[in-house]
Amino acid sequence: MAENGNVVDQSINIGDSSDHFSKPLNGKKLSWQKLRRNDSLEIESRKFPGRQLHGSKAVSWSVILQLAFQSIGIVYGDIGTSPLYVYASTFTDGIRHNDDILGVLSLILYTITLIPLIKYVLIVLRANDNGDGGTFALYSLVCRYAKVGLIPSQQAEDRDVSNFELELPSKRLRRATKLKSKLENSQFAKLFLLFATMLGTSMVIGDGVLTPCISVLSAVGGIQQATTKMTDNMIVWISAAILICLFMVQRFGTDKVGYSFAPIICVWFTMIGGIGVYNFVKYDPEVVKALNPKHIIDYFRRNKDKAWISLGGVVLAITGTEALFADVGHFTVRSIQISMCTVTYPALLCAYTGQAAFLRKHNDLVPHTFYKSIPDPLYWPMFVVAVLASIIASQAMISGTFSIIQQSLSLGCFPRVKIVHTSTKYEGQVYIPEINYLLMIACVAVTLGFRNTTNIGNAYGIAVVFVMTLTSAFLVLIMLMIWKTNILYVIAYVLTIGVVELVYLSSVLYKFEQGGYLPLAFAAVLMTIMFVWNDVYRRKYYYELENKISPDKLKEIVAEANFSRLPGLAMFYSELVQGIPPIFKHYVANVPALHSVLIFVSIKSLPIGKVPVEERFLFRKVEPMELNVFRCVARYGYTDVRNDRHEPFERMLIEKLKEFIRDDYWLKKAILNNGETTSDQEIDDGQIDENTNTKQEDLEDVDNQIDMIDRVWRAGVVHLIGENDVVAGEGANVGKRILIDYAFNFLKRNLRQSEKVFDIPQKRMLKVGMTYEL
Repeated sequence: MAENGNVVDQSINIGDSSDHFSKPLNGKKLSWQKLRRNDSLEIESRKFPGRQLHGSKAVSWSVILQLAFQSIGIVYGDIGTSPLYVYASTFTDGIRHNDDILGVLSLILYTITLIPLIKYVLIVLRANDNGDGGTFALYSLVCRYAKVGLIPSQQAEDRDVSNFELELPSKRLRRATKLKSKLENSQFAKLFLLFATMLGTSMVIGDGVLTPCISVLSAVGGIQQATTKMTDNMIVWISAAILICLFMVQRFGTDKVGYSFAPIICVWFTMIGGIGVYNFVKYDPEVVKALNPKHIIDYFRRNKDKAWISLGGVVLAITGTEALFADVGHFTVRSIQISMCTVTYPALLCAYTGQAAFLRKHNDLVPHTFYKSIPDPLYWPMFVVAVLASIIASQAMISGTFSIIQQSLSLGCFPRVKIVHTSTKYEGQVYIPEINYLLMIACVAVTLGFRNTTNIGNAYGIAVVFVMTLTSAFLVLIMLMIWKTNILYVIAYVLTIGVVELVYLSSVLYKFEQGGYLPLAFAAVLMTIMFVWNDVYRRKYYYELENKISPDKLKEIVAEANFSRLPGLAMFYSELVQGIPPIFKHYVANVPALHSVLIFVSIKSLPIGKVPVEERFLFRKVEPMELNVFRCVARYGYTDVRNDRHEPFERMLIEKLKEFIRDDYWLKKAILNNGETTSDQEIDDGQIDENTNTKQEDLEDVDNQIDMIDRVWRAGVVHLIGENDVVAGEGANVGKRILIDYAFNFLKRNLRQSEKVFDIPQKRMLKVGMTYEL
């Protein structure tokens, strides 16, 4: 909609327009549906035709099977190496009663079945956001169905974007609508959702730090079973060296790393599953009785509070489960489901059952269960594979960390970092150099500082269960508001999976002082960074919104007698969607000249994974026509590539601008030919004869405008980047001054600059500085 009567709504749905307007304008028929304008700069499209909201990527079965193979190496290394330390972490004080082994085995079997298999593989993966997973994917789903985002880039017309009005009235629909309304009208709910999202993201990153430490230390420590010459100090330094090597290969990308790792993890699963079956048959086949959950009750009766504390060790059997969801953007839902059900789940059941059978005959060997249960001829091969598998185990959460940081960055919740898309074959595979090296430093520091797996395991459990609990909370919200699930199923989910996770959370928090504080410390640091960036980001947006330049003011500026026009085209970048940013007034006050064509380019992130290229740009022409001033919103999803060298941003924008000029002409003709009909109404015949009432001079004028765009483009393009320094305004309190003047500006000075986002050539870039007092 126009900001006032002087600006004509010129935004359009330009999907497939290149096919229709690549031919001469004369002598063709255009469908009214092709000319309809479904979007405007202030009514943003939240769902694009032909895209599934909750489905997996539409790929062939051959690709799915390839990705399923890759996912074994990337996703399951963490949960696959848990047998290295689960029993040792659970029975920290030794085995008091032989039947306790059956109780713990029963806990492990049902926990693996309930959470990784049922919760994540069968339920949570359905909550992916167009194929992308993780905490921010869940948050983006909620934002897309309810107006809970804190950046006011949505308008009042967006209130019905969740398609509720298309459904028949029902109790579930009324419940979902009521919940949606409460969320939209509660500032506390909006802040709490963002806080929970940041907390979950921070915990996953903390998980990405702790996974490599405990996995590598556990595996390398196995060599002490073969030789006493290997000291604890040597094991720690060897582990640190291995971790450094692991992070150094991340730049090659998930695709190459996955194909390298997958065969090793396949061998690992084959060996632990085979050894498990061997131990089960050799030592005590009666451990199959653990399938009876009565043994869990008996275990708690015998051990009481000690059984509850031991749950912190049992939960390590499902470490890395969040990677199933966080890494789905690197693969597909179907590929992860296939690999989990056919390889990972059966192998883990066999491994834990075999170790339990071994322990029933060797209670005293619980601290070294994994290596002691290996048949002697297989010890060294298993040791080598265990070390390799532990290295690979780290890959799951590292890849997941990259994915969720990319999402949080696009939604304005993380400082600018470099996003490298490492695969042209598979979407969603990314690498972030800065984060990679920070993770490496943190992992080495934790390994050298803690030096053993006991305290790291305590920290690890808190990170794992916290993320799972937050995921469940978001999932319940999605069930109620988006899926409109039957309330009985929601209650069943909460009473089973939700209660189990809360019990595990209470257990791991008991070990807060014994290393459990570490992931919370990581989360506190990360959330501080995210809060500082997001808070000032929102303050800047509100400042620009309140001080934007009206179209009338723009005409006054251009109409001034001393104002001149320069040959060429200028693109003025900002994040403001609803108008012209105040920094433009600052620019013309100091440089009283404008280029022949001026395009205000607003960069907007939608809470959706990807925006199709044909839907990327929305244009509006600022009146009067002779100004040659356009406004454009470039819309991106949180997994879109913004500096794609194969599709230069500048060329793509100019081509879409020329299409817009053609489309605009035919839309006006369509409106004239249909009287009072607007673009929101359906036309029965659906066709407009271009030759009807067409004046040749009008067509020539359109061609002249397009030729003019080509001429000024060839004359040269200048990219004007608004660089706003921010300071706390007069009278600001101490907290606000620390937040803006010190914390935010420190982050801004030490991170990537905005021109890197679109790979703008330095020779054609001009920065315009202005200070905002917030």
